[in-house]
Amino acid sequence: MKSLKKFAITTLVAAGTLALSSPALATNGYFTHGVGTASKGMAGTGIGSNADMGTIMTASNPALGVFVDDSWEAGLSFFSPRRSYEASDFLNSSQGAPIEVAPGVFLPTHSIASGKVDSSSEWFPIPYVAKNWSMSSDRNISLAFYGRGGMNTDWDDPNASATSFFCGVDPITNGPATGPGPFCAGVAGVDLSQAFINVNYSAKLGDNFSFGIGPVIGLQMFEAKGVGTFAAVTRTLATTGDINQVTSLTDNGHDMSYGFGVAAGIWWGISDNFSLGLSYQSKLSMDEFSDYSDLFAEGGAFDIPSSLKAGLSFMASDTLRINFDIEHTAYSDVDAVGNPMSNMFGCSMLPLGGTSPEPCLGGAQGAGFGWEDMTTYKIGFEWASDENNVWRFGYSYGEQPIQEADVLFNILAPGVMEQHITFGWTRTRSNGHQFGMSLMYAPEKTITGASTFDPTQTITLEMSQLEFEVAYRF
Repeated sequence: MKSLKKFAITTLVAAGTLALSSPALATNGYFTHGVGTASKGMAGTGIGSNADMGTIMTASNPALGVFVDDSWEAGLSFFSPRRSYEASDFLNSSQGAPIEVAPGVFLPTHSIASGKVDSSSEWFPIPYVAKNWSMSSDRNISLAFYGRGGMNTDWDDPNASATSFFCGVDPITNGPATGPGPFCAGVAGVDLSQAFINVNYSAKLGDNFSFGIGPVIGLQMFEAKGVGTFAAVTRTLATTGDINQVTSLTDNGHDMSYGFGVAAGIWWGISDNFSLGLSYQSKLSMDEFSDYSDLFAEGGAFDIPSSLKAGLSFMASDTLRINFDIEHTAYSDVDAVGNPMSNMFGCSMLPLGGTSPEPCLGGAQGAGFGWEDMTTYKIGFEWASDENNVWRFGYSYGEQPIQEADVLFNILAPGVMEQHITFGWTRTRSNGHQFGMSLMYAPEKTITGASTFDPTQTITLEMSQLEFEVAYRF
């Protein structure tokens, strides 16, 4: 009972820390490259390893709880994404006037002021805490709280502006109005934080096989600002005809969402030197963001995508372990993330032939960020230099999920990272406690595409990342 009370208090403290911070756009899409300091030091590998990497590894493969002793573990990462967008000169000689895309069919343009703009907010704390309880007959109960997903952008450069008929008509020139921010509606950005609580049961079936299963509780917080421009293409306006009814699109502060799913995994010791792990986390069905029902498809729905992981672990020597992992995240299965921005062209509020309100923002087929599924390939090395020191190295690669046609909307969520280079170290102290640390560097990656509402203009999204994490186990 005391342990459960201690876990509840620690979790609430961590949750408070998460609520006061904002995990920035993470590394593989909007998920971190791994969970837990030991795994992160090996580029997020370890799904198939029976090495004791702490209770937090049950968040990656629930079957690994059987290899952990009764210990507490807490960690804190300091995550630093460097994000920017750069817009080219727009070549439309009419300076923002509609472009004829077919005989008699005109595309209302939205042109961003040329130049490079950096997002502010560059450091974010992300905590985790976990506890394992061993029972008889190689059975375990594990609890883990951690932040893993999120995105954050803050485009507050005073030089950022846009010229667009979505912003209105300039009373002097009768042309499109110009306003501040990339969407001519002031400082723009989003803030999405995702936290998880895993409750896990694991057990051995013989010496060479284990399984784990349990519920996953998800908690999300979200805020959007500076996107009021798009009120003109919302389902609410299409169905009511009253712009004053569009109240759940932007600048409503943080909204919260809760949901549930399940995670399960297995571990199989193929031989003395080889082992295999498989794990699956279901799609988490989340409450809608009611304060942003005019922004996200299906009236504010923002579920958390499923993920499938497989890992092979090989003991190359008594002191060297090599892990090979693959992770697949089904971003396209979440409409708010996977629907392309081109869906908006079917909105009845645009003069492009659309007759239904459902492709408008907030509708059943509402536009999203256009992310495809992401598959990441990872390799990690774990070397014990002596009985007290373990060193880790890793590398991962996964093709980023954003398509060139969706760069305009992804100014809000430029999740373009592909490569991660990692390092880690664990030191066992004389009292049996462990101190761990990990470093991650994601080299700069860019993607360039034509703006959705001004094909004469290109937009380049750019990002690089650093992360430092520390953990203590006792």
